[in-house]
Amino acid sequence: MKSKKKDISTIMILNKDRVGAKTIQVNTKHISRFWHYVTGILLLVVSLTLSIFYLHGQNQQKDAEKQQLIAQITKLKGHMATVESNAKETQSAQTYIQAIENKLQTINSYLRKRGLPGFSNKKVGGSGGKHEEEDLTDKEKYTLYDEYLGRLAKTIAYTPMGYPRLSSFNSIFGYRSDPFNGARAEYHPGIDFKGNHGDPVKATATGTIVHAGWFGGYGNCVRIRHANNLETLYGHLSKITVREGQKVTVGDVVGKVGSTGHSTGSHLHYEVRRDGKPINPVKFLSISN
Repeated sequence: MKSKKKDISTIMILNKDRVGAKTIQVNTKHISRFWHYVTGILLLVVSLTLSIFYLHGQNQQKDAEKQQLIAQITKLKGHMATVESNAKETQSAQTYIQAIENKLQTINSYLRKRGLPGFSNKKVGGSGGKHEEEDLTDKEKYTLYDEYLGRLAKTIAYTPMGYPRLSSFNSIFGYRSDPFNGARAEYHPGIDFKGNHGDPVKATATGTIVHAGWFGGYGNCVRIRHANNLETLYGHLSKITVREGQKVTVGDVVGKVGSTGHSTGSHLHYEVRRDGKPINPVKFLSISN
């Protein structure tokens, strides 16, 4: 159906100098609706602009959430690293505890070989300062304990302590009646342990054999040199089981009980000497003396 002539409007477009004019025929109803079109276009532009702003806001929110997640992951990694570090420190502390227990076992072994009760590991602690331990890390505390017990173990190993044989003694240190002549007194530089012929005699400390053979009135005799200018002597032996220059450890058998030399019966004569002079061995029989 053809449009009526009155429904067509002519639009003339003129240049500035009015040369080359152009005409455009447009349906009249479109001209009347021009502002509707403009409004629609404006609404579309506004809608697109708002959509762009909305999407931009959504992207910003997602970026913020992403950054928050990254921060949480970083924090979680740091927490995991701390947990791993604490686990390593705990494992390290347990290693030090085990080292302490091993040294206590060594000390207890030395003491039992001497016929003495061992230490308990239930009271392992510091030097006694009220706030001293609070200022130390676990590693520092256990290191100090480990070093201390190491020195303690070495000191105990090289110090004459306990019994060369597990029996009572029948003659003490100092002056006594001469067993060969009761009418006079004699100086007894050691103590005598009861024993049967052939009973084992054990070293009371780690050291070096400086004499293994006949030694005057001591008969068959063994002398061991220890730390701190200390020496132990084992006399009247029926048999010597070590040789001069030999290294012995606490508890090693150095001979057998006998009655050689100036003796009236089977027993062990035992001395402790410091700087070559006899001192009372009773002081070394127990850690409480």
